[in-house]
Amino acid sequence: MYEVSIKKSFSAAHALKEIGGMCEKLHGHNFIVEVSVASSELSDSGILIDFTVLQKWTDEILKNLDHKHLNETPFFNTCNPSAENIAKFIYDMLLEKTGNHNINVARVTVWESEDAKASYTGNT
Repeated sequence: MYEVSIKKSFSAAHALKEIGGMCEKLHGHNFIVEVSVASSELSDSGILIDFTVLQKWTDEILKNLDHKHLNETPFFNTCNPSAENIAKFIYDMLLEKTGNHNINVARVTVWESEDAKASYTGNT
C-alpha cells in the first residue's frame, strides 16, 4: 500500500460543550492538519497523487474553517467542535473529492497544539 501525506494549517476559535473546565470558554488555536491518502496502485506516471492536487483539495476544505468560530459553522451545529470532530469533518469532505480517483483517505490528524492531536481513520 502506498501512502501520501501533506500538512496544512488554519486558525479558528471554538468553545467545547459539556466537558467542564477552561475549554468550555471561547478560545482559539492555530490548528495543524495532516491528510494522508492511500492506494495499492500508482498511476502510469508512478505517483499515487500529485501533492499539489491533494494540497488544493485540502485548502478548499480548510477555507470553510479558517478564521471562523467553529461553533457557528453548519457542521458543528450538531456536534462538539473538538479536534476529533474536526478531523472527521475534513475526512468526510476529502472522501467526496477522492471518490472518482481510486484513492482512499487513510487518515486525517488534527493538532490543537504541539503535544495534543486527534486522528480519524474512517469506519475501520
